[in-house]
Amino acid sequence: MAQKPGIPKGTRDFSPGEIARRNYILAAIKDQFESFGFQPIETPSFENLNTLLGKYGDEGDRLIFKILNSGDFMRKVPSQKLKELDSAALLPKITEKALRYDLTVPFARYVVMHRNELQFPFKRYQIQPVWRADKPQKGRFREFYQCDADVVGATSLLQEVEFIQLYDAVFKKLGLPGVVLKINHRKILSGIAQTIGAEDHLIDFTVALDKLDKIGEEGVLRELREKGIPKPAIEKARPLFSVSGDNSKQISDLRAWLKDSRAGLQGLDELSRILELTDALGLSALELRLDITLARGLNYYTGAIFEVAAPAGVDMGSIGGGGRYDDLTGIFGMPDLSGVGISFGLDRIYLVMEELGLFPNAVDRSLEILCVNFGEKEAIAAMKLVKLFRGKGVSADLYPSAAKLQKQFKYADSRNVPFVVLIGEEELSTGQFVVKDMASGKQQTYPLDAPDEFLKSL
Repeated sequence: MAQKPGIPKGTRDFSPGEIARRNYILAAIKDQFESFGFQPIETPSFENLNTLLGKYGDEGDRLIFKILNSGDFMRKVPSQKLKELDSAALLPKITEKALRYDLTVPFARYVVMHRNELQFPFKRYQIQPVWRADKPQKGRFREFYQCDADVVGATSLLQEVEFIQLYDAVFKKLGLPGVVLKINHRKILSGIAQTIGAEDHLIDFTVALDKLDKIGEEGVLRELREKGIPKPAIEKARPLFSVSGDNSKQISDLRAWLKDSRAGLQGLDELSRILELTDALGLSALELRLDITLARGLNYYTGAIFEVAAPAGVDMGSIGGGGRYDDLTGIFGMPDLSGVGISFGLDRIYLVMEELGLFPNAVDRSLEILCVNFGEKEAIAAMKLVKLFRGKGVSADLYPSAAKLQKQFKYADSRNVPFVVLIGEEELSTGQFVVKDMASGKQQTYPLDAPDEFLKSL
């Protein structure tokens, strides 16, 4: 007996209806990307391993899917290396490539390689899958799509404001209510680390702080202790967990707390300006909220950072995020090129919209008209009609065989077809066709030589 097939954990098959709903989201995102002036690019599914390693921190590096070298990859490995069982030392001998972890680092590599072809500031969008060797759970997959928009070559804070407006435009178009866009600044986090005496542990501090919504205050404190951050510094950080009030009050309180940190005050100045400009433009679908515990674990962020929280009551992690990275291209030999970008989490947005019932009823309708098949002569007439409908931009099809009428109507129901066309022997002799509205059950007769009368009613 053949073994039942399966797919790797953290991956999924998509049915036609799921594809239609995903395309609905993608169309809204792509439409706004292009209306904001972003241009599309694509990069390979896999990169050289040295392009990716060291760009995401230790935790990120562990989640990169490595690709074994082709051929007999073990032949070049010295036997002594095998005996040592040191995976870190063995890795360079057996793999040189890896599946991309995100779209931002490949984008930085793209900019450096194509610098002489690009006009700066360069605004790009990219919608492609990425892979992470993460533990699969609700809303977290090992293969998933990212929808990124970035601009490089511009230092103005107007770029951050534009990305806030872009988030707002997309979620307004999708009709997604109650979305919260959290914002913070890496310089503020640096100032906090400096103020509490943990400046030498900045990465460990921010990585732990970023997990607050997942592991809670005690979990963060425990991780800080495990990372070797001094107890006095941890105690000084406790007030962070109780910062409250509106954005203005939080900034005022932080100014007093960070009064001796130049970096912290600079971050607060930049964040205040972003909030001020956003208030002047207004938002339609978002609530913009300062969250001092937001850190985002990726090491390349240097300025404002964003994270989009799902509507209250929906058990889901972030559905988007991003931030400013002032020198990401420097790691590839092109220093001092500032950039800022955001990402939409297609898979999580899908789950949120599905849970809230926000997809239009007709979004997965792939066929508008089905012609019933009564036999060869009638089918030929129906095929001519189908060809005409398709030429007018209307999706239409003919049932492939003269099956029982009940079976053909059941098929139409399963495809959510709104109109069924009938051309039987009588209709063929009188030069007519009958259209049945599947929702109301009403039928209307039209001349075969004047189908536009029907099309006008669609």
